[in-house]
Amino acid sequence: MSGCGAPEQTATAVSEDTDQVIVAGRVRSGEQPVGNAFVRLLDSSGEFTAEVVSSAEGDFRFYAGEGTWTVRALHRDGSGQSDVAASGPGVHPVDVAVA
Repeated sequence: MSGCGAPEQTATAVSEDTDQVIVAGRVRSGEQPVGNAFVRLLDSSGEFTAEVVSSAEGDFRFYAGEGTWTVRALHRDGSGQSDVAASGPGVHPVDVAVA
C-alpha cells in the first residue's frame, strides 16, 4: 500500500447534513472507478494541503475549509485534476478523471 502515510478511503457515504466543509468525490477513468490513486488536495495558491488514497471504488473525501480547492489524482494509469469551490458547510462534490 502507500508508503506516505496517506489514509485509505472507504466507500462509506458522507452525510449531507453536516456543519463541516467536506470535499468528496470519485476518481474515474472513463466510466470505471480508479482505486488506489493518490488524491491530493491543493489550496487556491496551489500549495499541498492533504493526501489520501482512493478506495477500491475510487471514493475519496477531505475535511477542508471554505475556499477554492484543486483535487489532483495520480495513478499508474494517468493523472487528472478538478477544481471545486466550497462556499460553506456541507458536501462539495468533485470527480476527477484520470487519463
